[in-house]
Amino acid sequence: MESLALVFSSGWASGVNAYLVVLVLGTAERAGHDQIPDVLGRWDVLLIAAALFTMEFVADKIPLIDSTWDAISTAVRPTVGAVIGVLLAGEVDTLNAAVAGVVGGGTALASHVVKMGGRLAINTSPEPVTNTIASTLEDLTVLGVVWFAVAHPELAAVIAAFLLVTGAVLLWFAVNLVRRGLRRWRSRRPPAVPRIR
Repeated sequence: MESLALVFSSGWASGVNAYLVVLVLGTAERAGHDQIPDVLGRWDVLLIAAALFTMEFVADKIPLIDSTWDAISTAVRPTVGAVIGVLLAGEVDTLNAAVAGVVGGGTALASHVVKMGGRLAINTSPEPVTNTIASTLEDLTVLGVVWFAVAHPELAAVIAAFLLVTGAVLLWFAVNLVRRGLRRWRSRRPPAVPRIR
């Protein structure tokens, strides 16, 4: 159960920022946490994750570029979540590993969709400040949830589930708000002037 809770939390976080998850888990492995697989603590893995995190950190702060980055990450984030899930499950040829892969990848996909939709809504605002604030809060939340999950996986899974549901509800309200705004905008357009022959 502890392993599945850590998989769920890591999956949620991977959907938001997969490279930061690898960095945090790899650092935890280096710090001596036995439940984290050795491969995540390898220096080459950490260096690649750090380089990709740096690229995402910058791209995520720039309106519209962040949406392009999110579109590219649609394949990457759920895959990383699934791979981390399988690694955390231990033996890769067991049913537990398959379940962990599905939980990690599925949760990553769900949180990625929420993040991408939220960013698209934020990008409708002309100013760049909200984008930077949202990205920074996402990074800090991922860092906090994953680091907390290493020590308290069940509680972190509850927090991740709450964040996922809250994000989905907020996204639903944002989509409805945008739809209503578009309907009002369309209804306010001046009627077409008839042509005089």
